[in-house]
Amino acid sequence: MRRKKFSTQWKILLGAIAIFSIMSQCDRLRKIMDSGKQIVTHKQISEADEKAETKEGEVSETKNINVPNGLEIPAKLTDVSEQILVRKAYTVSYNKETKDPNWVAWRLTAEHTEGMVRRPKGAFHEDGEVPEPRATYYDYKKSGWSRGHMCPAGDNKWDEEAMYESFLFTNICPQDFSINSGAWGDVERKCRMWAREYGEVYIACGPIFYNKNQYETIGENKVAVPDAFFKVVLIMEGKPRAYGFICKNGGGKDKANKMPRTVDEVEKITGYDFFPQLPDDIEVAVESKLTD
Repeated sequence: MRRKKFSTQWKILLGAIAIFSIMSQCDRLRKIMDSGKQIVTHKQISEADEKAETKEGEVSETKNINVPNGLEIPAKLTDVSEQILVRKAYTVSYNKETKDPNWVAWRLTAEHTEGMVRRPKGAFHEDGEVPEPRATYYDYKKSGWSRGHMCPAGDNKWDEEAMYESFLFTNICPQDFSINSGAWGDVERKCRMWAREYGEVYIACGPIFYNKNQYETIGENKVAVPDAFFKVVLIMEGKPRAYGFICKNGGGKDKANKMPRTVDEVEKITGYDFFPQLPDDIEVAVESKLTD
């Protein structure tokens, strides 16, 4: 009799354990299903954010935009001489006819706006990677024109090699002293300010020749003297925006030399296609108007 009683109690205990196990599994399954509902809900919210329409002519913030490498590089040129030179801090499109760059482009980060590297001895030097005749120190000597940086030395204090390469003559153009220390320098400082504020900016700049078949030259190697200079700056942090500048090669501290323009205006003057790696809708929006 005791054995039979014990057997009945054991069955009751096993039954209770089985019921508890089933209840636990059901509860676990319910939690998994609830978790799945939350995941779907967050996904739907994310998709709704990505599909959210913006006002006409505006662009949403860049949190979902994949920014490609080399975003600062203009489209390939087809109507002028072009030799691409890749430096540590910038890229050059060099023109062997003018002995000037067509454009110089670089990505400027907040970290690269600071540094302790100083101007190298002998500073300016010719670039052995381009064919002769090419610009030299003697072309500029007593020419009446300053040696104007495209990618400025002030953007390259973070590294000795970058600083050294900023003084290659393939990064230099004959520039009026008054804008070298005036409007052009002011725009350079503004770019560094934006880089510190937004983390990074994408920049392209270079000379402008209004008459490509006739221009003043300096020195034995006939380095062309530009009529003006352009600079375009792209900011991708937050709502993408871009600014263009045209600085006459003279005119001192003329305010018009540092007034922002649309990138479209600069493209019409230069014939270059800037920021071609941007998605088409973003490129059109940021280049067609100025954003506060």
